[in-house]
Amino acid sequence: MTARHNSIVFWAGIAVFLVAVMAMTQLVRNEYPFFAGYVILQFIVLSVAWSILGGYAGYVNFGTNAFFGVGVYTAVALFKVSGAPLVVQIAAAAVVGMLLGLAVGLLTLRMRGIFFSIATIALAIIIETTVMNWRFVGGAAGIQLQRPPVTEPFDSYVKMLFFVQGVLVVIAVAIARYIQNSRIGRGLQALRDDELAAECTGVPTLKLKLVACMISGGLIAAGGAPAAMYLQYADPSSAFNLSYSVSVLAMALIGGTAHWIGPVLGAILLGTTQQLLAVTISSEVNVLVLGIMLVVFVVVAPKGIIGLLRPRYRLRAGGKA
Repeated sequence: MTARHNSIVFWAGIAVFLVAVMAMTQLVRNEYPFFAGYVILQFIVLSVAWSILGGYAGYVNFGTNAFFGVGVYTAVALFKVSGAPLVVQIAAAAVVGMLLGLAVGLLTLRMRGIFFSIATIALAIIIETTVMNWRFVGGAAGIQLQRPPVTEPFDSYVKMLFFVQGVLVVIAVAIARYIQNSRIGRGLQALRDDELAAECTGVPTLKLKLVACMISGGLIAAGGAPAAMYLQYADPSSAFNLSYSVSVLAMALIGGTAHWIGPVLGAILLGTTQQLLAVTISSEVNVLVLGIMLVVFVVVAPKGIIGLLRPRYRLRAGGKA
């Protein structure tokens, strides 16, 4: 396909997706698909956002839960102070996530490999401890939230949250695709392959890593912002749960990080599996299945689902087919 034809197909697919999500909120009466679908869409946002730094740049971030929790509590604090609408909560969370990403980048991105990963884990612990002692947002005990009235054309708040998370999926995927096809993406790929060689050839590696960290952090925080209203409750142990980091890492690796669609496929596969297991067996089985699937893909398909599909569909790292 030519680049123009590929773009037309992409945006047509985006339009169909949004229409399908909106139609689902108007036609489906049972609310359970929206509860489950929200979680799957949320993980798509998180895994795509993670891949911008962890996949494109090769910096494995175990601090997804830190950015997610910051998004949750930014929304909680803003709602408690002013009763701000959801869209304002999400926008504020994205800004705070980007600022946190900039701060983290300046402090840690000169580290490499396992040292960077350990630093991101420490970040999550520090922020969680801070929130636990912040009584304004409930502290360690958590805080209950009362949802505001739902707005048209939705007849329930969960349906509205489902649609909002669908819009966030579109934003995250569009940004990831743009980065992958741009000079930023090519620069990130160069530093992932050999950072020292990239620096020697004039690639502004630190600047690119800061940009990737800010965008990734902003998207993760934005994806976490609606979670408090989804649950009508927020507490530090849930908002900063390490399972977010583990799940997102597994989804991105299983889907494949060489192409923006990889994390989407991984999140759909694992997210759907986890939701089905939670209903049919137990939510405790999710971690076991997650570990088994990750081991299987690492051994059988180290490049993920994308690695299996590429020979057939000729997917290139640049996002064009």
